[in-house]
Order: sequence, then structure tokens, then C-alpha cells
Amino acid sequence: MSNFAPLLERNRAYAAGRGRTEVPVIPRYLTFVIACLDPRVEPAAVLGIELGDAIVVRNAGGRVTDAVIADVALISSIGEAMGAGTGASPLEVAVIHHTQCGTGFLADGGFRHAFAERTGLDEVALAAEAVVDPVATVRADVERLLASPLASGRICVSGHVHDLETGLVTTIVAPTAPYAVTASR
Repeated sequence: MSNFAPLLERNRAYAAGRGRTEVPVIPRYLTFVIACLDPRVEPAAVLGIELGDAIVVRNAGGRVTDAVIADVALISSIGEAMGAGTGASPLEVAVIHHTQCGTGFLADGGFRHAFAERTGLDEVALAAEAVVDPVATVRADVERLLASPLASGRICVSGHVHDLETGLVTTIVAPTAPYAVTASR
């Protein structure tokens, strides 16, 4: 039996009970969450997100990568075209890192070297992806997104750390507008 089969059964139950509920393209809370793919930090469970509440992108470490920046740019442009985020409340991009992140293995030279050898990925780039100090890495990722020329004036960016021991999410960086927009005001 497939590991995915039980989830397909859950999908059938979901689809049967769903009816014709409208789910907005632009999330109700005008929030775009970037989080780690670690199953211990499921944003829906941790933040109480329901279908249509927020956009959620997950990757290793919840890092702000070039692909994530492109996704934010696309979603903010779609939102702008639909009239969202044009009022007092822009789309907030919430970057969330967490304690005890598995990407911390990339800080270990032996592990990183073996992984680079196996995958052909660049060892220096891998080292930069490690989340050992989530406060420092969430600050760095917020900075990266804020400084990107792709960051729209219709977004703001915040940074948070999820503590796996307590379950609490703490704000490290309050919502901040991209630098290009701030500088032109």
C-alpha cells in the first residue's frame, strides 16, 4: 500500500463535506507565510490557519530563496491586479524559522561535505542555508526580502521564531516595508 493512500482517503472525506464553498484567491488575512517543511511546524496547526486564510510556502528551513522572492513578487502582483493590499493593510510576508531545525546538519562540515558530494550542490551555499540560530537567520532572511528589487510597495515583511519546546511563535522583526519604498517616501 502507498504511504499516500490514507491521505487520499482523507481527501475523499474532505471533498464530500466541502460543498461549493468559495475560497478566495487573495487570502482573508492578507498574509503570505514562509515556513520550514519540518512536519513539527505545520503552519495550519501552529497558527490556526484555515483554508483561504493565508498563502503558505514551505521549504527547508523556511528560508527566503530566489524562488520564494519570485513567488512573493507574483502573488503581490496578482493581489495588486485584484485590488488587494492597496488600502491601509498591505500583504504581510511572515518569515518563520524554528528551533531545532534539521537544516542545522548543514553546519556540520562532515555532513555538509558528504551531502554536497552526493547531490552535486555547492558546499558554501549549503552552509549558508543552515538554521542554527533562528533569530539570526530570520533577521537575515527578512533583510534579504526587504532589499530585493522584486519586493513590491504593496507588501510588508515580518520575522518570527517558533520555539518547538513551548509551541510559541515570537516576533523578532515587526512588519517593515521594503527599502525601495521606504527610501522614496
